[in-house]
Amino acid sequence: MSQIKQITNTLKQLLKQHKVTYRMIANELAMSEANIKRVFATNSFSLERLEQVCNILNLTLSDLFSLSEKQQQQLTELTLEQENELIDNPKLLLVAVCVRDYWRFEEIIEHYDIEIHECIRLMAKLDKIKLIQLLPNNNYKLLIAQDFRWIKNGPLERFMEKEVLNRFMASSFDGEDCFRFYLRGRYSNASIGIIQRKLNQITKEAAELNIEDSDLPLVKRKHMGMLFAMRPWELSLFEQFRKQQ
Repeated sequence: MSQIKQITNTLKQLLKQHKVTYRMIANELAMSEANIKRVFATNSFSLERLEQVCNILNLTLSDLFSLSEKQQQQLTELTLEQENELIDNPKLLLVAVCVRDYWRFEEIIEHYDIEIHECIRLMAKLDKIKLIQLLPNNNYKLLIAQDFRWIKNGPLERFMEKEVLNRFMASSFDGEDCFRFYLRGRYSNASIGIIQRKLNQITKEAAELNIEDSDLPLVKRKHMGMLFAMRPWELSLFEQFRKQQ
């Protein structure tokens, strides 16, 4: 991710935490809301404009750059202890998934059967195991990256394989917003490397889009599951016909 895009993402998160809207920024800077949205969408900040937005948040440019740098150091993989904590407590896992998608505290208790005090305790637990940093008024700062990976053969990966992937792939994938594509072939190592790089890039872009869309109300965002997979593989139907070497 480019530095200016990372800074823009950090700024968006800060605006959301402080409940500052694009319209409020537009009024403060005597600009149209459409222009403010365009600046954020295209990351086309002048240094002066960036400083003006920071002033609305009572931040200096140095504060913003420092926060942005810290966010780049977010966890990309959980520890075994962290994964076990989540697997052992389904509600904790649920809240972890919600905060990873930038749900507000009020949205979690509105959509799920979790009492206010219980949700506070669960978020405090996520803070204790270093997945979030709790802030005043039940706000939080996410400490895990959007594209974090599960531990190989770890608790979360085993849970996903057993409880999620089989049910996920059992769908017909013929509904709205659904897509399924299977392709096989024989590729050189160089071509496999290219495909892997492109899949990694798609993963990063999907994670960035999740951050960008976090500004939207929950009713304008859909739960989506995406699965990217590639490995040396042959249908078992074909394997029985292989000649023994």
